[in-house]
Amino acid sequence: MGSLKDELLKAIWHAFTALDQDHSGKVSKSQLKVLSHNLCTVLKVPHDPVALEEHFRDDDEGPVSNQGYMPYLNRFILEKVQDNFDKIEFNRMCWTLCVKKNLTKNPLLITEEDAFKIWVIFNFLSEDKYPLIIVSEEIEYLLKKLTEAMGGGWQQEQFDHYKINFDDSKNGLSAWELIELIGNGQFSKGMDRQTVSMAINEVFNELILDVLKQGYMMKKGHRRKNWTERWFVLKPNIISYYVSEDLKDKKGDILLDENCCVESLPDKDGKKCLFLVKCFDKTFEISASDKKKKQEWIQAIHSTIHLLKLGSPPPHKEARQRRKELRKKQLAEQEELERQMKELQAANESKQQELEAVRKKLEEAASRAAEEEKKRLQTQVELQARFSTELEREKLIRQQMEEQVAQKSSELEQYLQRVRELEDMYLKLQEALEDERQARQDEETVRKLQARLLEEESSKRAELEKWHLEQQQAIQTTEAEKQELENQRVLKEQALQEAMEQLEQLELERKQALEQYEEVKKKLEMATNKTKSWKDKVAHHEGLIRLIEPGSKNPHLITNWGPAAFTEAELEEREKNWKEKKTTE
Repeated sequence: MGSLKDELLKAIWHAFTALDQDHSGKVSKSQLKVLSHNLCTVLKVPHDPVALEEHFRDDDEGPVSNQGYMPYLNRFILEKVQDNFDKIEFNRMCWTLCVKKNLTKNPLLITEEDAFKIWVIFNFLSEDKYPLIIVSEEIEYLLKKLTEAMGGGWQQEQFDHYKINFDDSKNGLSAWELIELIGNGQFSKGMDRQTVSMAINEVFNELILDVLKQGYMMKKGHRRKNWTERWFVLKPNIISYYVSEDLKDKKGDILLDENCCVESLPDKDGKKCLFLVKCFDKTFEISASDKKKKQEWIQAIHSTIHLLKLGSPPPHKEARQRRKELRKKQLAEQEELERQMKELQAANESKQQELEAVRKKLEEAASRAAEEEKKRLQTQVELQARFSTELEREKLIRQQMEEQVAQKSSELEQYLQRVRELEDMYLKLQEALEDERQARQDEETVRKLQARLLEEESSKRAELEKWHLEQQQAIQTTEAEKQELENQRVLKEQALQEAMEQLEQLELERKQALEQYEEVKKKLEMATNKTKSWKDKVAHHEGLIRLIEPGSKNPHLITNWGPAAFTEAELEEREKNWKEKKTTE
């Protein structure tokens, strides 16, 4: 994918630079929109019309540079490209944008279609750096291929003479200079326009369309077993055959892989120069025009299958890669050699400077040594005289020092005696201070003890006063509780009396409710009898007897005197009313 992207970028670079009218390295956004849309169309990439506007959202309306367009180109177009587009259509679109601006106006021996093919070949052979150029080695390779295709002889001396006049500052030719070089016929003298065009087309088919071999041969049909002449085109992984060499009517393909093989066949059925191409699902019998063509085709197909097994690219692409690697290696070696030469030259200059510096230092050292020797002799005489004087002076000073030492010894003895006396005084002073500190500690202990006794006495007095207050409060509380109990007793007697009266009233009401219950029971029995007779009539009429019992009643309370005259809910209601009355009273 990386190599495909590099090849696409070369053609796009031509289109971009053609849109750069004032050679400023910038193209307007409107032109980039058109270019991006065309690229998406020919490369079969989904076009996002908003992406370019979004990419340059923060820019002004002015032109944008090549570097500014590259992130968009990589992200939204080149990274999405698959190897399923028409490369010729893509190249032709880029060629259309740049041809009018760059193609020379001088008359050429080639057509514009031939110039287009040379332009595509240039992109294939050019170096992978911008601005694009084709170096002299690749120019020589291309011219040799064209000369061989035209059937002429290669003139090495002529090309060497051309290289001498080559502009070293450019290191190569641009695409348009290459087209002009081939178009002016400098290396195709004596050849007509048709021969040159056919040679360009043959080289274009080999280098760009990966055509390894092509030509007419006879093919045996699979169904009718008849022999038909077809134009065969061999590519790295396929053999296509057409009705004629104009490639307009394609009849089929022979897909090649590492499992295919090619075998020579003996002549049979009046057909000569036979060979067999075996594939996974089919076998193809083919007849060449002569033994040489047969051997060439067998060798070419065998080499193609061998490359498929090895996973190698086509020979011309592999050769191009080797040439590029060789140039890189030679360039690296040349740079390394230049670097070593510069290092040697720098080292030589450094050594020369060091030798010159050493020579100067030696001369200076010799001069300094002579002067120092002269000074040394003079100094030696002066030192001898000075030594005699100093010796006399030293004797005198030594005598004075001995007298001073004796005096200092006496003073030292007196000083030591004074030190001993001071040490004795210091020890006595420390003892006195220790006694005083002990006395202060004892006094502090007695003071703390007294303070603690006073504090305990104060706390006990406060506790006694608290107990006295609590006793007074307990007596008062007892009196109040006694009075409260008396009041409660009186209230309870009154409440008991009221409850007895209410109980009598309730007994009376119970008796009245029991009498009412007996009357209601009688009425219910009468109603039940009437309902039963009516139901009998209805059942007789409808043929169905349905007995309807009286609905269930809530259970009544049972007392010692029989069923109560009221329910439990009514009793709770009456009890509630009674408690409210008691609270009110």
